[in-house]
Amino acid sequence: MSTTELLRREWTAFRRPGRLIALAAAALTVIALGLLFASGNHSSCDGPCPTAPVAGDGSTVSDRLWFLHRGLSREGSITVRMTSMTGTITYPPPNHDQIVPGLVPWAKAGIIVKDGVRQGSRYAALMMTGSHGVRFQYDYRHDLAGSAGGVSGQSPRWLRLTRSGDTITGAESTDGKQWRAVATAKLDGLPDTVQVGLFATSPGDLTLRRIGLGGAIEEVRFTQAVGVFDNVAVEGGATGTWHSEPVGGMNHTDWEKYHNASGAVEKNGVITVSGTGDIGPVSEEGARSVEKTLPGLVVALVIVLIVAARYGARTARETASRQVIPARAAVVATVTFVTGLVAVGVVLPVGTAILKGNGIPVQPVPVLTGARVIVGVAVVLALCAVFAYGLGVWLRRGWAAILIGLSLVALPYAITVFPLLPDAVAEWLLRLTPAAGFAVQQTMVEYPQVTAHYAPSAGYFPLPGWAGLAVLCAYTVIVVRMALGPTPAAETDAGTDWR
Repeated sequence: MSTTELLRREWTAFRRPGRLIALAAAALTVIALGLLFASGNHSSCDGPCPTAPVAGDGSTVSDRLWFLHRGLSREGSITVRMTSMTGTITYPPPNHDQIVPGLVPWAKAGIIVKDGVRQGSRYAALMMTGSHGVRFQYDYRHDLAGSAGGVSGQSPRWLRLTRSGDTITGAESTDGKQWRAVATAKLDGLPDTVQVGLFATSPGDLTLRRIGLGGAIEEVRFTQAVGVFDNVAVEGGATGTWHSEPVGGMNHTDWEKYHNASGAVEKNGVITVSGTGDIGPVSEEGARSVEKTLPGLVVALVIVLIVAARYGARTARETASRQVIPARAAVVATVTFVTGLVAVGVVLPVGTAILKGNGIPVQPVPVLTGARVIVGVAVVLALCAVFAYGLGVWLRRGWAAILIGLSLVALPYAITVFPLLPDAVAEWLLRLTPAAGFAVQQTMVEYPQVTAHYAPSAGYFPLPGWAGLAVLCAYTVIVVRMALGPTPAAETDAGTDWR
């Protein structure tokens, strides 16, 4: 019998109404729960919510700072001396009852060249940070280190940005005479006149509160950074007068209203700039990632594992052919792949559109990334089905295969989606179990220059997608190989030849 005829026969044997209904229910569960999740999320703003800033590459970013600026033409520079950087953190742990002086690690104050004052515009900045010394950052994603240490009146920092066409160079000095280049960035397409000046910004203070069995949820508090500058010099092609204004919303919190409003103040040649917010690659608006539209994936996975494991046990009772087992595994994989492809292919774009229509910011993803998520999840479901099918054949008992499949795949995936377990435990579960394969759905990126909760419950897998898929493939290959060889029952069932 040819391979095509064998596969056609096994497809005919597989397509019993009960199995097809179960797989259809799995697909409908993914679609229904995804659309229900999207429809149930609405913006809570009074009036239109602020739009998340979008960078030139289409990604949502953070871009909120206080900006004291003036024009700069295609050739020129800005030089400042920075003598102080302080800040405020509101109600930090453990008692949450005091407003304390201090800086979060990525608080920023310094000088910046920016393509206008609209959020999301291109920029290059040289800055002092709360705990990471001098940094040169540009276009939200790029971060390069300068010298370490802090700044004070006894140990000031001189900072300089130089523009030559589309090239921006950052340099630092301890005395204003001997300069050391920090980094250079090329910002193609800058207009003839850009805005250059002083800025300050400070992201929220992030801490984790323990819940459940050791899991953690994020708590974020308002912070503010204050930079003090003097010896400000703008040379070569400077145009216009100085303007002081926020990029993004500011001065809305009680701290800013009643204590220290963000802004820029000049007195006797000393300029003090206060600001809150962030400039970076992760949106402050909490933009949803597209995989958030897949809450029904766990339920679908359970259904797929049960169907495949039962079919594997039935195969073991019906036949011992080394041709039939791979053919049936191929049928199980194909049917499950199509089920996942249809379900995820529907809910991902439709759910994303509903979220956007409800005023919920969603992190844009390139077309190829969206296709990778859709196809990747379908492939993972297919491999999980083959894994469960192989367990059913090997063990010859559907209930045992279901129990092991759920324990190794569905349970680790389900409990790591929520902040139930300590982050380290959740990460190891997603490294060592077949559930590692679900890393293919991740679209969120971890950035060293952004303080965030990089944990499975927040959408971050410990392995890259290809590595997680490799772990799942290894489990599947091992189980299928065992299914093709002797089974535990062979020791007591001498009349069966499993060779």
